[in-house]
Amino acid sequence: MSAYRNAASVISRLPQPVSEIVARKDFQGLVALPGIGEGIARSIYEYVALGRMSRLESLTGGHDPVALFEEIPGIGPKLAHRIIEHLHIDSLEALETAAHNQRLKKIPGFSPGKVAMVQAWLAQVLGGQRPGPQPNEPFTEPSVQLILQVDKQYRKKASAAELPMIAPKRFNPEGKAWLPVMHVSKQGWHFTALFSNTARAHQLKRTHDWLVIYFYDDQHHEGQHTVVTETHGTLTGQRVVRGRETECREYYASVR
Repeated sequence: MSAYRNAASVISRLPQPVSEIVARKDFQGLVALPGIGEGIARSIYEYVALGRMSRLESLTGGHDPVALFEEIPGIGPKLAHRIIEHLHIDSLEALETAAHNQRLKKIPGFSPGKVAMVQAWLAQVLGGQRPGPQPNEPFTEPSVQLILQVDKQYRKKASAAELPMIAPKRFNPEGKAWLPVMHVSKQGWHFTALFSNTARAHQLKRTHDWLVIYFYDDQHHEGQHTVVTETHGTLTGQRVVRGRETECREYYASVR
């Protein structure tokens, strides 16, 4: 996460508070700062606007994703739970990605109009409008093969106790450092991987199965996926990237 450390160094040397830059020049004022790309600028903008940084809170498990999504106009408890159930995401940045790569509209209750409203609200909160894919141009994300490689590497290192541990705030009354975290770069993408610490993962006893993988590229375009062991259908027993099951099926067919 050297990009975030560099950004923190830039902000610490500014002659005025970063909130003043946002007030005067909005999101583009952050992007114009040296060493701060769009992804990091979004996180800073969110912190200035809401007093929270969902990416950081997701890593430490210190927030309630249902309450977070309920802050969005038009999303109540039922839709918030559906987002988590169907997409396995728990941050505003991940929701923004899902809204733009067509995954959100597949959830019951999300009409095209509601998806557009969510996109507009997130653009206001996270700063700037992330452009969607151009006609006939797929939304750029790491390939399923690459995500599964990160998943395999993380689980191997976690099993061998070769990863540093963090102590999540949620569901951890003893403050025990039990959650392995891995940072790795592959093919121009930078990944942070850690087991899911959501209420649903604990309820289903999947805290050592569901793997949340955050990623960003050198332009700091960010996203998130969850990898799980499939429990039904033709992919039963296989590691699957939630929301990209068709690609996983094609990948496994190609390597047989």
